[in-house]
Amino acid sequence: MAKVYEEIVDFIAGGTTPGSVIAFQPSAEAKARLETLVQRHKNATLTSDEAAELEHFLHVEHLMRLAKARARQRLAQ
Repeated sequence: MAKVYEEIVDFIAGGTTPGSVIAFQPSAEAKARLETLVQRHKNATLTSDEAAELEHFLHVEHLMRLAKARARQRLAQ
């Protein structure tokens, strides 16, 4: 879970532009972990820690979707 937060923090700390926000993608490692958690959720085999981790992933994804939408608005202005 900390890895995903570190990726976002490093991205923000490195400076952003609307274009870089739109282009941002999580690492292959983060994507693979999310896929694993989603599959375990579908199979009802998540531990409570994994369920919390999945919830954090979803919050981060939501935040990035909002940021990307705002970045697209700024580019359109």
